[in-house]
Amino acid sequence: MLRLLVLLTNLAVLVLSADKFSRDDFPPDFVFGASTSAYQIEGAANQDGRTPSIWDTFAQAGNMHGATGDTACDGYHKYKEDVQLMRDTGLEAYRFSISWSRLLPNGRGTINPKGLQYYNNLINELISHAGIQPHVTLHHSDLPQTLEDEYGGWISRKSVKDFEAYADVCFRKFGDRVPYWTTFNEANVFVMGGYDAGNLPPQRCSSPSPYGLNCSRGNSSIEPYLAAHHILLAHASAARLYKNKYQDRQHGFIGINVLAYWFVPLTNSSDDQIAAQRANDFFFGWILDPLVFGEYPDAMKKNVGSRMPIFTTAESNWIKGSFDFLGVNHYSTSYAKDNPSSLKIKKRDFFADMAVEFSTWGLQELLKYIKRVYGNPPVYIHENGERMIRNLTLEDWPRVEYLHAYIGSLLDALRNGSNTKGYFIWSLLDLFELLDGFESGYGLYFVDLDDPDLKRQPKLSAHWYSHFLKRSKGMRLHGLTELGMNLSALSRSHFFQ
Repeated sequence: MLRLLVLLTNLAVLVLSADKFSRDDFPPDFVFGASTSAYQIEGAANQDGRTPSIWDTFAQAGNMHGATGDTACDGYHKYKEDVQLMRDTGLEAYRFSISWSRLLPNGRGTINPKGLQYYNNLINELISHAGIQPHVTLHHSDLPQTLEDEYGGWISRKSVKDFEAYADVCFRKFGDRVPYWTTFNEANVFVMGGYDAGNLPPQRCSSPSPYGLNCSRGNSSIEPYLAAHHILLAHASAARLYKNKYQDRQHGFIGINVLAYWFVPLTNSSDDQIAAQRANDFFFGWILDPLVFGEYPDAMKKNVGSRMPIFTTAESNWIKGSFDFLGVNHYSTSYAKDNPSSLKIKKRDFFADMAVEFSTWGLQELLKYIKRVYGNPPVYIHENGERMIRNLTLEDWPRVEYLHAYIGSLLDALRNGSNTKGYFIWSLLDLFELLDGFESGYGLYFVDLDDPDLKRQPKLSAHWYSHFLKRSKGMRLHGLTELGMNLSALSRSHFFQ
């Protein structure tokens, strides 16, 4: 009982400190939600016609502490239960991805009716049962393995045509109910990990990689830039298709997503200030500059030289402006220190080309930069969350404090003129994480992997987020009392053992 009183007292302090802002302080059309991705939540990897993606191949080779997404959270079968959790939490939007190899098992051509039925069911459940807005990602690092085997995946220009055809199927089959489409999740990190470091699929790199991995194939000096180039062309092709063929009658929007740290100089030296700008150019300017200006950042062209692909004039013109919004995943801020010695390496990769060192620390500054440099486009924070060791506790105070601080920072950014339109917590559930399998969790809800039914259990952060979403300015004290009652009703075996 004493522990319960301490928990409620601490939560009361945090909730009262949140009286500086509430859900009502955000614009009415601003949406709050949570995110997942197909391979990380669905499971049913070998069921109902789905074929392997590059993530299946990578995980089954033992690269994720022996874990795989074969079952994951079994979202494929438990989607109704999960949508009910979203409704109970008060989510206004849900961001998820479509498994390309579940919908098109051959990567192109014949549609898998079971895959089509699943995504139709999920979308319909979100809208009709819970009134939740679907935000759909087309590619979340899970290219069909058959296309990787056929022509090398994203290092081949053939991938552009196949992605456009896949996107066409999605727009045609789901676009009447999906208002927001994201072509690629973390396009920058996908190519860094998959084609430079080799610590993510398709595990292509020069050997040994910066992570000490010995890839069986790849070239870290060339392939990251080539893969990103084709991804940008694929995005622009899909966006052009959507705008020309579907947007007028479906009234939706299309964008792309990047992971964006915010780099600040380690010192006030001019070298470190230049290094911080270079780091921002390399990490997200790599993707955003072509979308806004039609070409890569000058710092990249200078350091990468002849290894940097070049857009034709026609390509530059149709990539430029090929988005309605930008999706941003942001977890932390980093300091940058100039590291010119890396440019002396004869055979360099992406990280050596960047020529900076990192340590850690500003969502506000990132959004201010996007406003100033890229013309203040609509932005959705697609992922923001706190990593914690899995199974540690359901009393995830660090995550509650993290979310409280970031949402407050986001409100400050909005008040300073940022055009941010939505915020999604990563993640709804403790998923199969793409960096360490089931070793860690970001979820609002814990998933008990030892339970045959994969029982979902709310963490403290789920209750805090629900309280924030449902609380209005005139209900703060009542909301606090209600939250205390909810917490006291939780199973003692979950929170207070």
